[in-house]
Order: sequence, then structure tokens, then C-alpha cells
Amino acid sequence: MAAFITRSVTESDQPRWRELFNGYAAFYKSPMDDDIAARVWGWLLDPDHVMEGILVCDEENGRILGLAHVRACPRSLGGCDIGFLDDMFVEPEARGSGAADALFSALDQLATERGWPAIRWITQHFNDRGRAFYDRYTGGPSDFLMYQWKR
Repeated sequence: MAAFITRSVTESDQPRWRELFNGYAAFYKSPMDDDIAARVWGWLLDPDHVMEGILVCDEENGRILGLAHVRACPRSLGGCDIGFLDDMFVEPEARGSGAADALFSALDQLATERGWPAIRWITQHFNDRGRAFYDRYTGGPSDFLMYQWKR
């Protein structure tokens, strides 16, 4: 079984991060351009920005296989912050290898460090493989529906 390390993004990771971020955008058929990617990358490197980037790498050769973008999110009914996983992507060749589990382990550790009692995320209904993975951790989707008001 493969071994993985997880770590925060560093400035030198930008080229590989961009490849993975482009793959994530393509999966969701979301337009990606240099301006958007540069803005998100800037957020990830800014210690004062709420968004953080976690990478999963092959321990043997250090190759970056996936990413997760997470941030603190206030939960008014709990009077606390929880984690919100905005983005998660593992390169197709590494899916099923344990790389996504390593990212979830890093998210769990971050949640413990930050005192987040929960982590939330959304995915689209057609993300069958992702949903099967998420179901292993959650037992299935929550009973909430998401709405989006485009303005």
C-alpha cells in the first residue's frame, strides 16, 4: 500500500497546484483563468486569509497527488467555528490509492487543532465516486438542501 504525507502549500508548489486546480475546475465544468487561479493562490499563501491549502504527496517521490482547500466557517447555532471544505481533488491516477483518505486525516487533525466540531462540504449529485468516498466518512449526505441565488 502506498504511503502519503500531507502538508500545507508552499510557494514552490504553484505549478503543480495549478495543474490540479485546473483538473478540479474541469471536473465541475467551471471556467478557470489566470486571474481566478492567481487570486486563489494568493489566498492560500496569505497567512491572514481564512482559506488554507493542504496537499497530499506520494511519500516515496514527493509528487503532489491532490489538494484540499479548507476554511473556518462560523456556525451560529453552535456559537463556534466549523471547518468548510471548499475544494478537494485527487488526480485520477491516484484515486483509490489512499491519497484522499490522507487528506481527510489531515482535515481531521486540523479540525482537532482548531476546535472545529464538524467539517462541512458540498458536492454535485453526479460526483458518484466522490460521494461514495464521502459516504464512508459520514454515512451519507446530510438532510439539508443547498440553494444558490445567482446575482
